[in-house]
Amino acid sequence: MRDCFCTINLDQEEVYRTQVVEKSLSPFFGEEFYFEIPRIFQCLSFYVYDKNVLQRDLRIGKVAIKKEDLSLYSGKENWFMLQPVDSNSEVQGKVHLELKLNELITDNGSVCQQLVVQLKECHGLPLINGQNCDPYATVSVVGPSRNDQKKTKVKKKTSNPQFNETFYFEVTRSSSYTKKSQFQVEEEDIEKLEVRVDLWNNGNLVQDLFLGEIRIPVKVLGSDSFQAWYLLQPRENGNKSTKIDDHGSLRLNICYAEDHVLPSEYYVSLRDLLLKSSDVEPISASAAYILAEVCRDKFDAILPLVRVLLHHHTLVQFVTAVAELELKDTQEANTIFRGNSLTTRCLDEMMKIVGKHYLKVTLKPILDEICENPKPCEIDPLKLREGDNVEVHKENLRCYVDKVFKTVVQSSISCPTLMCDVFCSLRRLAAERFPNDPHVQYSAVSSFVFLRFFAVAVVSPHTFHLRPHHPDAQTSRTLTLISKAIQTLGSWGSLSKSKLSSFKETFMCEFFKMFQEEEYVEAVKKFLDEVSSSESKEPNIMSEPVHLKEGEMYKRAQGRTRIGKKNFKKRWFCLTSRELTYHKQQDKEAIYAIPVKNILAVEKLEESAFNKKNMFQVIHVEKPLYVQANNCVEASEWIEALCRVSRCNQKRLNVYHPSAFLNGNWLCCKATSEHSVGCTPCTAGVPAEIQLEIDGDRETERIYSLFAINMTKLQKMEEACGSIAVYQGPRKEPDDYSNFKIEDSVATFQTLQQIISVVEELNEHHDRYRKKRSCNAKYGSEENPIVGKIS
Repeated sequence: MRDCFCTINLDQEEVYRTQVVEKSLSPFFGEEFYFEIPRIFQCLSFYVYDKNVLQRDLRIGKVAIKKEDLSLYSGKENWFMLQPVDSNSEVQGKVHLELKLNELITDNGSVCQQLVVQLKECHGLPLINGQNCDPYATVSVVGPSRNDQKKTKVKKKTSNPQFNETFYFEVTRSSSYTKKSQFQVEEEDIEKLEVRVDLWNNGNLVQDLFLGEIRIPVKVLGSDSFQAWYLLQPRENGNKSTKIDDHGSLRLNICYAEDHVLPSEYYVSLRDLLLKSSDVEPISASAAYILAEVCRDKFDAILPLVRVLLHHHTLVQFVTAVAELELKDTQEANTIFRGNSLTTRCLDEMMKIVGKHYLKVTLKPILDEICENPKPCEIDPLKLREGDNVEVHKENLRCYVDKVFKTVVQSSISCPTLMCDVFCSLRRLAAERFPNDPHVQYSAVSSFVFLRFFAVAVVSPHTFHLRPHHPDAQTSRTLTLISKAIQTLGSWGSLSKSKLSSFKETFMCEFFKMFQEEEYVEAVKKFLDEVSSSESKEPNIMSEPVHLKEGEMYKRAQGRTRIGKKNFKKRWFCLTSRELTYHKQQDKEAIYAIPVKNILAVEKLEESAFNKKNMFQVIHVEKPLYVQANNCVEASEWIEALCRVSRCNQKRLNVYHPSAFLNGNWLCCKATSEHSVGCTPCTAGVPAEIQLEIDGDRETERIYSLFAINMTKLQKMEEACGSIAVYQGPRKEPDDYSNFKIEDSVATFQTLQQIISVVEELNEHHDRYRKKRSCNAKYGSEENPIVGKIS
């Protein structure tokens, strides 16, 4: 049996790691990771490890998916065979070469050819044991009977070495050259020669590590200089397994999206069409509603739609309109908002985005207590083990449920105003639709705030970033029982004794008899009244600081020691809405604190400053704080979080120094005063939307892509509108568009024409962009390096 964990890597750089699943050959991880990819990459890789306490963790196998193949697997669940991990196949980075084939006339008048290879530089070589490598290169001319090799100097501690070394090789010899030489190459044998460049990490006292190679046939070269970038490749014999199924397999569900976002002015027409959706009558004829209709996997459409409407402050109006339409078809009050409809999906996504901080303030402390020191809570007789005391378990569970319940019902002051506004609209609509049911106004709100928000966050805290990992089996079961109890307490109709029989499990029915007290009913009613009030409940300054991000990183000492390895120390960083602090360990007191109001800028730091990757700087009223993250994704997330929380600061800088002040001058501009004005414009400006980190243009581009993919359905829907208008009545026979909801064929037809026109216009803009990009980024440029051999 093995203690397994899995890592997610961009090329060779680890960006995420799962928890360890102990003593299992079929581990279930059940973890989700969502991240922006901040740099160019070749492969998304997954490594499965066997945890070893005393020695280095053992790599069991890997799955490597090339960037160009990610779209083939996106949105699908697949089993991937684990491949063996061979150091000869673990490569990343690119190399810049210039090659030329010269003709030389010898002293006796004969002609020979000389190959000139200039190795200029490399970019993006992997980290070795978390540190920059010490790279060097060997340059060889290889043939059937020849292996002429030369070597560059070793470059210390860099992933982007500048070599700028030139090597000369004789390719053909003069006729007077002795036939005995092993380097003799006849004219016709040039077809078989190739230039090979191998990159290595200098191991000093240990074996040198292979970093990648490129091979270029000599026959493709001419007298003109040939200059290009190449992606490093694995060795041709690397990563070949003798057996296909001897390493096991890994089940993954990958969703990958890559969009080319045009300048904002290109999206004006589509954006206006979406934003006026809530004013269209009927709402089913609006662009936003049609988007959800044509995308059968509604999740693809709902998230960008909600983000765009949130960004432009029109979500409440749209949700109110679609909820009103849904209520027209709802016949019974006890089924209100229980389906997986456009209304419920929009609110689900809105609550995840807007309510993220609300959940952290409300649930995180109690969930941390439950997950870190779990008490046994199993009350199902079929799952109890020998010696378990069910009464003790019941009391433990009752205690946990009480804590969560009281935390929730006392949290209305922290509920975001936007959520309150939506709940207020839903409550009003429900009361109007079922005027004779006094409970429906509460169940309309509780079906979201309890059933789809708090209960879901309790059972899956890791998906809401309330916990770092999926909880273990016992804790997961405890959270499931708590979640069931919270759902029931939050459902106004379920608090009468007549509803106890609705429980499928008898043990839950017995357990809930402990909660049949009027105080619970009144507490729920009071809470629902408060969160569905039209008055704003969110204070301008929350009494408790909002926890935003935390993690372990390295920081440079604030000028107290000499420059060197010892100058960087591992610290635990914590960012709240009030301050950035770092600590010796996670649970220790803060060593240093920077109030958010004192942050002047947050920017990347050039690698050359300290010969370290993934560095950024927090510029504040004292000396800049230099921090090294563990990987590129983590660095990007910290920069974004710090920029977002400090963007409203009045004294933010417009310019900064991208490098460090060392040995009496700034490395970037050579200014000698430590207090000199920056030499580079800051990258982060003040956004239109301070509270929510939404890129409106990017989300609009995603919606355009969805419309473009579903153009055939849009055209069929257009035909259906024409058919209804001509024949004046519903179609009796089922067809391809019988599932579309078309209330007003004329209004829907007009909107469809506008959507199709806007999509076709954006298609033209994208075609022009692609042509321009293909001209600018020719094959062999740094942006579009050559992959594999050229011919």
